[in-house]
Amino acid sequence: MKVERELMRGAGPVAVLRLLEGGERYGYELVKLLDERTDGVLAMGQSTLYPLLYNLEAKGLIAARRGEAENGRPRKYYRLTDRGAKHLAREREQWQALTVAMGRLGLAGG
Repeated sequence: MKVERELMRGAGPVAVLRLLEGGERYGYELVKLLDERTDGVLAMGQSTLYPLLYNLEAKGLIAARRGEAENGRPRKYYRLTDRGAKHLAREREQWQALTVAMGRLGLAGG
């Protein structure tokens, strides 16, 4: 099941920040992890992910550095900034409150 565009606008950035909370990652790695860890629900292609990453970087929530893959190819790595960690903490509280509220309506949880 794919998430509707409007829901993805809110969930996508938070999901990316959460993955980066675990450490530095490169774009394609984020694409794979979003698909694998959410059973495809929050899957997005590179054409969706990269504009999202540029937006998060412009807001100061993530930072990027250029590096090399093991095969020597250039690669851009992204990491969470302190500002991004604070933002993620606020978002986490909001998502938890929303999940509880939706659960009370019978729309969330098992």
